Amino acid sequence: MAVVDVFNCKAEKVSQVELVEDIYNVEVKTCVLHEVVTMQLANRRAGTSSVKTRSDVQGSTRKLFKQKGTGRARRGDIKSPLLRGGGSVFGPHPRSYAYKVPKKVRRLALKMALSEKAQSQFLLVLDKFDLEQIKTQQVVQILNALKVEKALIVADTGDELLRLSCRNLPHVKVLKPEGLNVYDIMKYKHLLLVEPSIKAIEGRLLK
Repeated sequence: MAVVDVFNCKAEKVSQVELVEDIYNVEVKTCVLHEVVTMQLANRRAGTSSVKTRSDVQGSTRKLFKQKGTGRARRGDIKSPLLRGGGSVFGPHPRSYAYKVPKKVRRLALKMALSEKAQSQFLLVLDKFDLEQIKTQQVVQILNALKVEKALIVADTGDELLRLSCRNLPHVKVLKPEGLNVYDIMKYKHLLLVEPSIKAIEGRLLK
């Protein structure tokens, strides 16, 4: 097992913790990470774009002029796609872009993302966040002490003060262990794990 240092809010080393090799020391394959991130982004698409076809456009269905004898091209009703204000042809309609990747692949990609942060020294472990009230400035001071700017913080379910204190920080996001995902891990430079969340992550990935 890999051993990493545990810091407090003043960036002082207070102890050490062992990280499971099967989660934090897995060979990283970019193709697997790409596949899962692409799936996550596709599932987030709203798919609400929609246009009107000629049957949806309001207007008369009478023929604009007779078929022959005018020397002009044949013309149907005013809702033709060739005319201004007419319906669209082959335009977008509401649809779902969601698809699934096998659960084993998703779990493996999550292990690879955690391993990548651990191997690149961008994974930090904190013993706890000492917040007595909702205070954004206090979180900023803690991150500055740790020399961290853009960070994903993984905290247990009891850290509601931390979540509310970070909601105005554009480059900081707080997640519960069960909400941890590949896209957010790769998006943020640093991964901060509050020590109690490590057991929760292991319980999720070592099934």
